[in-house]
Amino acid sequence: MTTLFFSTALLPDGWAENVRLTLEAGRILLVERDVLPGANDERHAIAIPGLCNVHSHAFQRGMAGLAEVRGPANDNFWTWREVMYRFLDRLTPEEVEAIAAQAYVEMLETGFTRVGEFHYLHHDSSGRPYGNLGELAERVAAAAQQTGIGLTLLPVFYAHGNFGGRPPVRGQRRFLNDADRFAKLMDASRAAIAGLEDAKIGVAPHSLRAVTPEELAAVVPLAKGGPVHIHAAEQTKEVDDCIAWNGARPVQWLLDHAAVDSYWCLVHTTHMTKDETMRLARSGAVAGLCPITEANLGDGIFPAEDYREAGGHFGLGTDSNILINPAEELRIMEYAQRLSRRARNVLVSAEGCSTGRELFERALVGGAQATAAEGSGLAQGGPADVVSLDAGNPAFLSRRGDAVLDSWIFAADSRAVDCVWRHGRKVVTGGCHIQREAIAERYRRAVERVLF
Repeated sequence: MTTLFFSTALLPDGWAENVRLTLEAGRILLVERDVLPGANDERHAIAIPGLCNVHSHAFQRGMAGLAEVRGPANDNFWTWREVMYRFLDRLTPEEVEAIAAQAYVEMLETGFTRVGEFHYLHHDSSGRPYGNLGELAERVAAAAQQTGIGLTLLPVFYAHGNFGGRPPVRGQRRFLNDADRFAKLMDASRAAIAGLEDAKIGVAPHSLRAVTPEELAAVVPLAKGGPVHIHAAEQTKEVDDCIAWNGARPVQWLLDHAAVDSYWCLVHTTHMTKDETMRLARSGAVAGLCPITEANLGDGIFPAEDYREAGGHFGLGTDSNILINPAEELRIMEYAQRLSRRARNVLVSAEGCSTGRELFERALVGGAQATAAEGSGLAQGGPADVVSLDAGNPAFLSRRGDAVLDSWIFAADSRAVDCVWRHGRKVVTGGCHIQREAIAERYRRAVERVLF
């Protein structure tokens, strides 16, 4: 049993003062307000709940910054993808694990306590399955085990190179499965996470580019009640190609032909019509938004204001992991709206409301939904996933209540997080993961082997 005392904490019904959290067996056993610190309490200043990262490709952390050289005249997502294919061709299972562990350390250090790993790297560099079909799923699970992050594993079904079942390209060979082998891969993936505390599993048909309608219908049931994630409408070319294939846009097609509901997470959905935006909001699904990656790739701007007004749910993802920081994701999400509308405090529901508080709480709830996390927020009986902010950080001086979240999102640097407890275990202290040095050294060796 662990007892933590905070001068202030964000609880489900708002900020409270002098809060003691009692943690036991990975859960919050008791929440006490307006109490004095006890002799055995570990004392901190500010507590907020940990966030769930709904969309990560962990291995891409190792190539961050390598695609920032100007390519052809029309440099875009599709030219970036060629750099990614060349990088992943060199990865061994050991390197996949080392890079994933580094990414997960950085997630925990910045306030993410669970990751939805959209895991599509399955086979060896020639495209042949490993003798153990779940080899790379086990490597992802090992990285989660080493770091302590909560894992929602989302094995990806990928079979084609473009809409209409087009043949895949060479760079996709490590991703490919038919429906029968993918079912076996799902079994292997379930076995891979069996030893992890509170791990979850879902299924991720990659996109309508990579999955035919018949295959989509075959693989979605393999989630067995878990989440279903799919890329949709990230780029304009994808939308145009989808229309050329069947006359419908990607989100429109999914809403018309798949049973999209609260178990689904549609990732990016950058390019939607107003009707699609309203329908997605009404479906109960989560929009998986990755503002840093979407900005880096030049994807476009999600219609966040219309989606908010329609009551849509969203969660945050780090996608390519070029920079890992949930506060930065929320900052860019809001700033993109401000730039496009030439206005301020766009994504907030009413006058007098805090933009930071509203963005944070919506990301908290949507992220938990999309990753099948057991509850969200610092509540009795809920998961003991707690983040303390460093009250000594200049951004937090003389801040109270919602001003703390506003300052974390819009004014703090990357060192704002002090400590993190994940499933009741302290994994970050003084801003650093408890295994940072060892994991960073393995990461260094892995990247040197891949790049030099």
